[in-house]
Amino acid sequence: MKFIIVGGTSGIGLATARMAVEAGHSVVAAGRDPEKFAAAQSIGASTAQLDAGDPAACSRLFSAAGPFDHLVLCPSGSAGAGPFRNLALDDLRKGFEGKFWPQLTCAQAALQTLKAGGSITFVGAISSRAQKPGTSGLAAINAALEAMVPILASELRPTRVNAIVPGVVDTPWWSRVSEAARKDLFEQLAREVAVGRIGTPEDLASGILFLAANTFVTGTILDCDGGWKLKNA
Repeated sequence: MKFIIVGGTSGIGLATARMAVEAGHSVVAAGRDPEKFAAAQSIGASTAQLDAGDPAACSRLFSAAGPFDHLVLCPSGSAGAGPFRNLALDDLRKGFEGKFWPQLTCAQAALQTLKAGGSITFVGAISSRAQKPGTSGLAAINAALEAMVPILASELRPTRVNAIVPGVVDTPWWSRVSEAARKDLFEQLAREVAVGRIGTPEDLASGILFLAANTFVTGTILDCDGGWKLKNA
């Protein structure tokens, strides 16, 4: 099987690329920053530079890659967080431009070469339903992605469309927080979830590969959040 993983050069995307290669699949890891390509190349993935928000660039990538079986969409960003009273709406727009629009742009462009019966897996975030103060903007971005999944699964059949929803996962997304603050935050959040720990990129990668491989799963939102929803139960 051939995978194209957009955002496949770091974090959850890179972990997914590694697991897919180890399982014997062919992987193209696409990303914006060529300085990150070495990590994907070292595990046996091929790499391609891509601005996932550029429709023409996406079309060129998928046309050049040729027919493939599974698309994994990991583009993300940190813009759009903060208390609503003080939230700069331009920052929220940047949040949509960093995650929502790149994922949809790639998904649409991929349809020209994605094999019928293949799969598309979006990567959301538990902020869509966490109901945590200060995350209304992030909730809007990720809930918008989730809302489209069952409709696309019906519309694009037999292509399967799913989404995986991470909880708190130790990835470069958190690099904007100082190491000391991140350590304290992770310890606090680990105590709040049922499994008692923060997630790893590999936790999400195994879920993504399940969604890609299981041909009886479509229109599904798979929470991989350590039991976040149970934290107040």
